[in-house]
Amino acid sequence: MNHVTPADGDPIVTIGAAHNGPDGSGNGGYSAGLLAERLTAPGGPAVEVTLRTPPPLEDPLTLTTDGAVLTMSGRETVAEARAADLTDEAVPGAPVDPATAKEAEARYPGLSEHPFPRCYSCGPERAEGDGLRLFPGSVRAGSGPDNIGNTVACTWVPGPELDDGTGHADLRQTWAALDCPGGWSSDIVGRPIVLGRMTAQVAEAPRTGHTHVVTGHLHAVEGRKVLTGSALHDSEGRLLARARATWITLRS
Repeated sequence: MNHVTPADGDPIVTIGAAHNGPDGSGNGGYSAGLLAERLTAPGGPAVEVTLRTPPPLEDPLTLTTDGAVLTMSGRETVAEARAADLTDEAVPGAPVDPATAKEAEARYPGLSEHPFPRCYSCGPERAEGDGLRLFPGSVRAGSGPDNIGNTVACTWVPGPELDDGTGHADLRQTWAALDCPGGWSSDIVGRPIVLGRMTAQVAEAPRTGHTHVVTGHLHAVEGRKVLTGSALHDSEGRLLARARATWITLRS
């Protein structure tokens, strides 16, 4: 397997304005994936990325290494990444077939009320080809407090604009796809959350032009912290990537 090391990349990176989450800051999954791709590749180890502050858009960010930690910083530390372990992590729920996932999209709460409607990953105001337009709706609901155990799902067909030259979407796009479906497994309408930490492992890059299913699963709510898992399967139910995430509820 080919791993990407910090020395292989440009020490300066920029998060483009199109890759926003909340208006004015970077999409959490995309920004984390931008860092993770310096440490891993499809088929490589998991990487944990902690976001220390909202990632700025269109600002040059410097990548530095200190031992096993890769840091992205501008005026302040933006994010830190390190190798991690997901080998004992359960996949969140069983695979969801594409037809069920497509039907679940009609129940996506963000279609009627969305805290960040221009989000690169899940914003309904993004045009086709201008964002991932992932619309995860509830498939299986739990019965615990805060709907613990809720599973959401949606389909994803990576467009040609995401092709990395090999017929696949690159790592940062895959991280962006794993991001928001996890968040939407929680009831975030009226209670917005932002990504704080994400650990993901991509076994195989998704193929452009092919249907995939992204699922999100709510594990726990601990005060302002929301703990979720997400997974990416192909149309045959093969697991391509998975992630766990910690989200932080914004103060009202």
